[in-house]
Amino acid sequence: MPDPGEHQLPPELSLAADDVVEDVQVVVEPDLDDEAVDAPRTSGFDGVGTRRESRERALALLYEAEQKGIEPFASIIDTLPVVPEAFAGELVVGVSDHRDEIDGLLRRFSVSWPLERMPAIDRALLRLGTYELAHTDVPVGACISEAVELAKRYSTDDSHKFVNGMLARVATEVRPAP
Repeated sequence: MPDPGEHQLPPELSLAADDVVEDVQVVVEPDLDDEAVDAPRTSGFDGVGTRRESRERALALLYEAEQKGIEPFASIIDTLPVVPEAFAGELVVGVSDHRDEIDGLLRRFSVSWPLERMPAIDRALLRLGTYELAHTDVPVGACISEAVELAKRYSTDDSHKFVNGMLARVATEVRPAP
């Protein structure tokens, strides 16, 4: 993991001794003359997030919507004081719009573990990953690995294996090999 001192963090950002910097990305952005210049952008601190952060936000919103019984799931966005980043919103709306199809796939591939008995966070992760596999052009490997990483971070010790296996099965159905 890179040392945050190696990168230019915003001057208003101060890290405490026990703060953990999980990721720092330096992005080259074009200037006004369309020439690339080294302009470090630190994701998460300047209001511009990564796709992983958008997935994480979408996961939180889907989980919250289910826990609060909000139907359709996408209507949770209307309750927020600040609209989520576009990709996060797209994911939540997509899962909400295709929920019956997604849940049908998950029920079909989860042979001995009913959807209703799965931990709610796993259910939200599987819905998110299945939507991405079935309705976006995000590469299969990226869809699955992002879901697995979120499972490692937010769910049980073995959930990442379950999420990996389920999404791999879904991928064979919705994106068959040529």
